[in-house]
Amino acid sequence: MKRIKVSNNVIRRLPRYLRKLDELNEQGVSRISSGELGKQLGLTPSQIRQDFSCFGDFGQQGYGYNVNTLRQDIATILGMDRGFNAILLGVGNIGNALLRNFSFEEWGFSMKAAFDIKPELIGTEVNGVPILGQEQMNDYLQQNKVDVVVLCVPKEIAVKMTNDLIEQGIDAFWNFTNVELTDPNSDVLVENMHFSDSLLALSYFVSDKADEEIARQNRQKRLNNRT
Repeated sequence: MKRIKVSNNVIRRLPRYLRKLDELNEQGVSRISSGELGKQLGLTPSQIRQDFSCFGDFGQQGYGYNVNTLRQDIATILGMDRGFNAILLGVGNIGNALLRNFSFEEWGFSMKAAFDIKPELIGTEVNGVPILGQEQMNDYLQQNKVDVVVLCVPKEIAVKMTNDLIEQGIDAFWNFTNVELTDPNSDVLVENMHFSDSLLALSYFVSDKADEEIARQNRQKRLNNRT
């Protein structure tokens, strides 16, 4: 499978394809055309073919895509079969919820340990994940391979903690601290998660729809006044 430099937009669409293919598998669909896949995802067939062409030739002319095979190929592209190791920092509300409810294993990550400063948490487990003291983290990183750190610490210490972890060789972060940690001049990988972004995007569309309705009503009133 070829790997070339692909755009961020293509990469962001791959998980959407994966989820849709999982749905199709559950529905017993064995093959699908780019046209039908695009229709279900709100994308054009040419966009889908163009996205997949970044990684190889997956479909067959006149046949479409084998749903199960395409799903496996996309999972491989996304690295879900590589067994990445993760740790989580900060077992507060968000960290605790992630450990209890998010299936890291399902998406190719093994959550090995979590770290916190609260004495009542240290030595316990959440969903089978041991919680260690923050003072144990340096030794843990020296003795264990860690591919990704999930950051759920207070935003006041997010930058310092990230810099400390980078110095210890960590170069990939899933960031829930509500602090933008991306540095365009760094090779460190950061996925910044802001729950408000999605909600505010929805707010925009709700507002836009409401404004369109108001404009429609005003146009109708003007027409009524003329008659």
